[in-house]
Amino acid sequence: MAKTKTTFFCQHCGTQFAKWQGQCTSCKSWNTIAEEIVNTGKTPDWKAEDTSQRISKPVRIHEIKSTEEVRLHFSDKELNQVLGGGLVPGSVVLLGGEPGIGKSTLLLQTALQLTFTNLYVSGEESVRQIKMRADRMDYPENQCFVLAETQLENIFEQIQLVKPKLVIIDSIQTLQTAYLDATAGSISQIKECTGRLIRYAKETHTPVILVGHITKDGSLAGPKLLEHMVDTVLQFEGDRNHLYRILRTLKNRFGATSEMGIYEMESGGLRAVANPSEILISQQAEPMSGIAIASIVEGLRPLMIEIQALVSTAVYGTPQRSTTGFNARRLNMLLAILEKRAGFKLAAKDVFLNITGGLVVDDPATDLAVMAAILSSDFDLPIPKKYCFAAEIGLAGEVRPTTRLEQRISEAEKLGFTDIFISNQARLAEGIHKIKIHKHGKIQEVFRTVFKD
Repeated sequence: MAKTKTTFFCQHCGTQFAKWQGQCTSCKSWNTIAEEIVNTGKTPDWKAEDTSQRISKPVRIHEIKSTEEVRLHFSDKELNQVLGGGLVPGSVVLLGGEPGIGKSTLLLQTALQLTFTNLYVSGEESVRQIKMRADRMDYPENQCFVLAETQLENIFEQIQLVKPKLVIIDSIQTLQTAYLDATAGSISQIKECTGRLIRYAKETHTPVILVGHITKDGSLAGPKLLEHMVDTVLQFEGDRNHLYRILRTLKNRFGATSEMGIYEMESGGLRAVANPSEILISQQAEPMSGIAIASIVEGLRPLMIEIQALVSTAVYGTPQRSTTGFNARRLNMLLAILEKRAGFKLAAKDVFLNITGGLVVDDPATDLAVMAAILSSDFDLPIPKKYCFAAEIGLAGEVRPTTRLEQRISEAEKLGFTDIFISNQARLAEGIHKIKIHKHGKIQEVFRTVFKD
């Protein structure tokens, strides 16, 4: 047995210490430092034969052949888009999300739909439990192998027998190696198991998808180093009380980090939503006050979202400001602009703002729609159903242009909107769009046009 020693790790950020102390000097957390047993001897590689004799040599960069990487494509178009066009061979993807949000369901149905050999390793469920979940999904004949195992050495042994083109680990916190005496889920076990899986992926060009737990504050559990080690970090989020789930990219070495995929939870699994704009906008028979439609862009995808506002007289001394899916500080700024620049008295009123569908948006182009929804609720005047907004608001009350405006207008036109309000500084080609484009420089001009009746 290899020589062992003990050291101290912060269970929140993974920083190593020589002795115990009350506060972590890195992340400033209290009482998160715990003693763990670490291995000082050499651990074996992912396969039995010794690979330590291989030596990498430096190569001139112009001598390297730059061939386009062939990606593995899934039948799930949403997952392909979030990954930047597919899964790169040899890459390691970390998928995080709250318990019960649907991480295992997403990866299992993805594995069942593949036509090439893949291995689904579960450390949390037995093979019978996985089979029961798979029976609820309508899947064709496939090459999905299932393994219930937590010992890393046994997993590598089965990998060499099956030779899969994709390996899914659910989850990395359940794995442990026999060469460390620490318990599963500890900092040292997570770092060691992840490191050996990364070496396997890079040497064999086999992509690996890891499922990671998250802490109560929403960050991925384990050391922060884990996110730096992998190539891609995905976040699966949503409210378990709602049907829709959102898959976001937090880090991607092979694509953009602003991509987003939307799924709908059904009895047979997760269904990719091809046109999110249609489901994010409620189909009301009559227009209602306090509702405005904003045109936003998430990654490469334009979306039309519904913004709901409720303005009422404050019952208590201090007015309430509450938001769901929108930055509360930005709401306070927009309310100050409305009062200072446009003369609307909202300081003594409660303001509640909600982004429908469980979305969390940070696109500045929602500013004008947020203001329109607030004033619509305050005046109790509905905005015409076919009106939409796409503009940022400056502190002087000016309507500022936003990026990728052509895509926003095209999406609004495709969904049947008749009018869109943008900045007069925007440059657009004439005669291309059938939708009526309103260009304004001040917020007062926008509101005179919207609430002219």
